[in-house]
Amino acid sequence: MSDTKSISNRVTLPLLQRLTTIYKSWHTLMPTLPKTARYTLGEKIDRCFLEMMESIYTASFLQKEQKLIHLQEAMIKLDLLKFFLQITWEIKSLDTKKYILLSEQLEEIGRMLGGWTRQVTPK
Repeated sequence: MSDTKSISNRVTLPLLQRLTTIYKSWHTLMPTLPKTARYTLGEKIDRCFLEMMESIYTASFLQKEQKLIHLQEAMIKLDLLKFFLQITWEIKSLDTKKYILLSEQLEEIGRMLGGWTRQVTPK
């Protein structure tokens, strides 16, 4: 049991740390969005970040066979997050440089999350 838990923490902790770092960047960016986007898309993006972190955090405490549903929820939130960021960029509420920076970091999160999901998916 302790071996499984320590492996899980090694996988999850870097993922949560990385995601938290990206969220902090977003959190400093959000107030710079125009008001029309800040209280609509901005809040939606913020909520996606928080719900994704919650799903990943929850999965880190569950048994292997229970993790998958929470990891899938996190992947859905990640896809929604990227979609809403793209819309925010398309309506010019987020400049290209910041959009690219966030998108690249979220791609890394996707790879990490995908690897963990493959690890817990039954063969």
